Amino acid sequence: MAGGPAVAGVGRDGGSDSRSLGGQSWPSSAAAYYALAVIIIATGLNFFDASVFGMMAQRIKIDFGLSDEQLGFLGGPASVIFYVIVGIPLARLADIYPRRLVLSGGMAATGIITALGGVAQSFVQFIGSRMFVGAGGSAHAPAAYSMLSDYFPPERITRAFALLQLGFIGGTTLGVMFGGAWVVQAAQWPPSEVAGLSIRGWQWILLALGVAGILAALLLLTVREPARRVLPNAEPLVPPSGSFGRRLLTFTGWDAMRVIHARGRFYYPLFGALALSAIETFGLAFWRTPFMIRTYGWNEAQIGAVMGPMLLVAQLAGVFLGGFFVEWLAKRYKDANVRAAAILFGLVTICSIASPLMPTGEASLAVMALAGVFGLAGAVPQNAAIQRIAPNEMRGQVTALYLFMFTFFGAMGSFVIGVVAQRIVGVEADLWKALVITSATLLPLATFLMWRGIRPYREEVERLEALEATAAAT
Repeated sequence: MAGGPAVAGVGRDGGSDSRSLGGQSWPSSAAAYYALAVIIIATGLNFFDASVFGMMAQRIKIDFGLSDEQLGFLGGPASVIFYVIVGIPLARLADIYPRRLVLSGGMAATGIITALGGVAQSFVQFIGSRMFVGAGGSAHAPAAYSMLSDYFPPERITRAFALLQLGFIGGTTLGVMFGGAWVVQAAQWPPSEVAGLSIRGWQWILLALGVAGILAALLLLTVREPARRVLPNAEPLVPPSGSFGRRLLTFTGWDAMRVIHARGRFYYPLFGALALSAIETFGLAFWRTPFMIRTYGWNEAQIGAVMGPMLLVAQLAGVFLGGFFVEWLAKRYKDANVRAAAILFGLVTICSIASPLMPTGEASLAVMALAGVFGLAGAVPQNAAIQRIAPNEMRGQVTALYLFMFTFFGAMGSFVIGVVAQRIVGVEADLWKALVITSATLLPLATFLMWRGIRPYREEVERLEALEATAAAT
């Protein structure tokens, strides 16, 4: 971990080393990597669902007769409305109850709700299912990050988070590769009449994804819960008691908000940069299939066949680039996590603006894939930075608030691009202009904010190092 204290790790025999924070030993290497593997599978399925859904976008638009604004709302804001209401309270559960149960319960809920979208009979019903999908998955990342931070010692956690990106890589690339072919094939199926319900061809895909989610929930139950690691004198959280008002403030993340505000010098730039970049990142992910169809005349199968392998190579390269780049910077800077993210943000900005301007579809996807390399490389140090400075006893909530910025503003991305495409550009075939406008507006500002966070982050790491050194000596 960049700038972290010298903490002994796991021995070669797979046992744990007791020379760790406050005398607490680390879980065995086998248990840690098994938990990581299962979480990668579950994470991959979440992103697989999102990628396949994005491949369906143009078909959904046609079947329901939607405008670009309506399609953008379905792709983003519809899935975040209930996340806003229950996301922080559900993440709070990861700070109090066994995280494997939180992960499993959220995965099961997501699977069931996804399947309900497969039997929706109207656009209103379909929107309802997408709303609850966002709520079901809201606790996944906070619980996963919190659990892994108690499985892996500080000098290995960056690598663990890098490996966790394999879930994102597998989900997004396989979703594109298989989703495109599935959507084209399912589009040929006539509606099926089942128990009085009319199910469109592409809705069968959602039903299958729902079953897969329930199976992943059962697999998560096989993961062992690690002991929570806290600094001496830190009081572990317990289910809130007292007045209803106090319990409400606790579950809505008020305590974590106070922690963030008290150290806003390094939290706020990171939060702001993530929010702005998420609008463009999520928006592009949802609109890239309609963009390729409208701009270059490709169909979903062609897009999946070319873009899937490109994204796979790009994102694998991004994971290794992120890990090695941060480790290289860590030899020189205590603020390596945020410094690396700022540099990589700048590279993403250049590629994201250039991609829609390419003369051919292959060239556009290639530049888009290069943006994916730098984007995924930047995600590794961003996640590690938050885990490094968040108090363990509130790590789930702080992570949830951080990811809330990513999820909420990211969900708005598809809607923002839809509004720009319909109300500013005004020509459906010129969707590429909307992508250029949003990238050129948001990403340079995100890069600036991330750069502003370097110095305060370094100072906080130095403060934590001093505390941890004192704790290790006692």
